[in-house]
Amino acid sequence: MVSEDEALRRAEEAELAARRVRQDSGEELVSPLADADERAIESALRPKRLTEFTGQSRVREQLSLILQSALRRGRPPDHVLLAGPPGLGKTTIAMIVAAELGAPLRITSGPAIERSGDLAAVLSTLSEGEVVFIDEIHRLARPAEEMLYLAMEDFRVDVVIGKGPGATAIPLEIAPFTLVGATTRAGLLPAPLRDRFGFTAHLDFYQPEELEIIIRRSAGLLGVTLTDEGAAELSTRSRGTPRIANRLLRRVRDYAEVRADGVVTGDTARVALELYEVDEHGLDRLDRGVLEAVVRRFGGGPVGLSTLAVALGEEAETVEVVAEPFLVRRGLLARTPRGRVATAAGWAHLGLAPPASLAELPTLFD
Repeated sequence: MVSEDEALRRAEEAELAARRVRQDSGEELVSPLADADERAIESALRPKRLTEFTGQSRVREQLSLILQSALRRGRPPDHVLLAGPPGLGKTTIAMIVAAELGAPLRITSGPAIERSGDLAAVLSTLSEGEVVFIDEIHRLARPAEEMLYLAMEDFRVDVVIGKGPGATAIPLEIAPFTLVGATTRAGLLPAPLRDRFGFTAHLDFYQPEELEIIIRRSAGLLGVTLTDEGAAELSTRSRGTPRIANRLLRRVRDYAEVRADGVVTGDTARVALELYEVDEHGLDRLDRGVLEAVVRRFGGGPVGLSTLAVALGEEAETVEVVAEPFLVRRGLLARTPRGRVATAAGWAHLGLAPPASLAELPTLFD
């Protein structure tokens, strides 16, 4: 059993390696995605029980009822599907489910299961009551997906031996288990797979006051001296995402240790985040670049995604996946059939007056 101090030490070492990678690759500071090194850092900061988990109060209450009921019956709970944007705690909840049940946890991901045999190898070695977590489950290969249907319902898989007319299917009983699937794109899940989950939880973005609690807890684990003003400043720039909040906390801690007295105050956080090009609304360099390109180069739009990507010198997928969702959620950018359009709020964010065409449309009674 690894002690908490040892886990934190390993997390700090992983953080140094991850920091070098980010500096070399120019990774966006407020991206909700995490690489393997950053996941190692997060593991030391994750809550271990539902009572420690902050935010998602409705999901937390629903999940608590399901787990307590399963424990009283002495049977594995229904399969659980967790849907929501990256960085909101889907992996953490899967780990909490296993901890609350007192069961082992087997972790894998959709892209890692390329063939049905890969899935059969995982399922056939499960112990009774074990929890299986499949991240990005919408990216499962079709043969593995079809095998999973039978495993989820009947706790059985059919292993095909041979090829052609001589092939035979051998039924293989597996121990009852609980599947926890996580997806950032629930719409890509086939209906037969989605319907086999007994409980589906949709995770929402966090409120600033919830993020403040998470930031204070992480600061305590990392040994960072943090004021209330510093926590509030970080929470408002974290895009409603705990992963981003923890990342910003570590970067501001670096600034406070090198260029200040080591205490993360409101003023220190503001200066540090200005240095890292994260503004008061959580927009970073790429977000502002997208908004400024639409407004200044294309007159507010509409402009197509590929044209916008060329103007920014970025890949179209980077613009669409990393920058656009937050800009649309903040009401600064709109997607239309003709292309991307800056809203009146987007113009105002850049300190510009919106054109008359974006003025509020008259109502029926005007």
